[in-house]
Amino acid sequence: MSTELLNLTAGEASKMLAAKKVSPVELLDAFLGRIDEVDEKIHSYILVTAEQAREHAQTAEKEILAGDYKGLLHGIPYAVKDNYFTKGIRTCVASRVLMDHVPDFDSTVISKLDQAGAVMLGKLNTWEYGTGTGSVHFDLPFEPARNPWNTDYITGGSSSGSGASVAGRTAMVSMGSDTGGSVRLPAAACGLQGLKPTYGRISKYGILPNCWSLDVAGPLCWTVEDCAIMLQAVAGYDPKDSASLDVAVPDYMAELGKGVKGLKIACVSDLDSSNDLLDVANRVAFENMIQVLRSEGAELVEVKLPTSLSDYRDANGIIGQVESYSLHEKEFLQSAHLMGQALRDKLTSGFMYRAVDYVNAQRRRKALAMATDELIQNYDALIMPCALHTAPKYGNDAHVKAFTTDTACPVFNISGHPAMSICTGFDANGLPTNAQIVGKWLDEAMVLRVGHAFERATDFRKTRPAL
Repeated sequence: MSTELLNLTAGEASKMLAAKKVSPVELLDAFLGRIDEVDEKIHSYILVTAEQAREHAQTAEKEILAGDYKGLLHGIPYAVKDNYFTKGIRTCVASRVLMDHVPDFDSTVISKLDQAGAVMLGKLNTWEYGTGTGSVHFDLPFEPARNPWNTDYITGGSSSGSGASVAGRTAMVSMGSDTGGSVRLPAAACGLQGLKPTYGRISKYGILPNCWSLDVAGPLCWTVEDCAIMLQAVAGYDPKDSASLDVAVPDYMAELGKGVKGLKIACVSDLDSSNDLLDVANRVAFENMIQVLRSEGAELVEVKLPTSLSDYRDANGIIGQVESYSLHEKEFLQSAHLMGQALRDKLTSGFMYRAVDYVNAQRRRKALAMATDELIQNYDALIMPCALHTAPKYGNDAHVKAFTTDTACPVFNISGHPAMSICTGFDANGLPTNAQIVGKWLDEAMVLRVGHAFERATDFRKTRPAL
């Protein structure tokens, strides 16, 4: 029975919970057992909060039995990247500097998930401070997360545990954060659906900042439907976050199953010079994705980005490094000796930029965002590659760093548009391939709709990592 429960999606489990065919406690026990069984192999967690989780599951069970059903996440076990503040629970962000940091408040996302009746399993592994250079130096206080498809391979970052947990079934759904691809890259590496919503759609209050003008919180899930369920619970205006958008949140489930027939979808398959870097497996899978969407009734139109990927990456890199340094200068000056090499290298780079570099990067960002939006406005959605490579092995730092840097993710951190990494199949080694679905500003519903149509027309969700 526990194996059957572990294979449920949140959408499937919610129906069983509401119908009282399974209890939140049974569901929790299955995942706690799974953590005990496999997490020493994949290191998805920094901290498991089993005792609190059991209390919350018991409360959810009593509420559901009493007819007080709170919705689709009531009783669902989830976990969060360890940069989300949790009241009374250590939030160290994989750093020796913050090893004794115990917040006295919850992040807004945690509060919303608690109100929805979800059951938090614990805090997930991450790169230090939820950031880095792409390199992994094995010098942090926790073992790096490993890919459940093959534990010799990386999970991507920086939401490394968020990817490993859902793929490895140590959490049903998870939350991560994305500054230059840190939701979408772990989703790509681990064969998940990872959604970066529109900048400002989800509150960042109580999430340790990496880069305040680019950071976005987002879910990593096994299915697109689960992404919709998670987004529904956590999206919305928050006066505690100055970047939060005061706009209505639509019903993301309402149009999820409408398909793509009649939709006009832009397709970016030519990435100019970067096109040569796209893995053969990802290229073949992307071409298949185009054919699947056409067979489902969509019109695919080949387009080009307004400029090269390197323009977006350069602006993203400068802004990210400068803002990271400005946010964490005090810790760097006082405690750099406690930090890992990747974080030290990034903060050192942020220190070296001039004010004029930062100002020019922000000006360039504005121009890139408007040009990108002008392109997307002509279509219902856009598809393009996400991570250009499949996950590499640990130990080859050049390949590991290339996985993080050779991506199309920064395009939509710079522009702010919603973008979702989606699994498009598997390569010859059984590692997931990926692509990216993008929507107009605040149109996550269309991103989810296109992703769901592709997912429904393929059978990639039937294959789980064996571990």
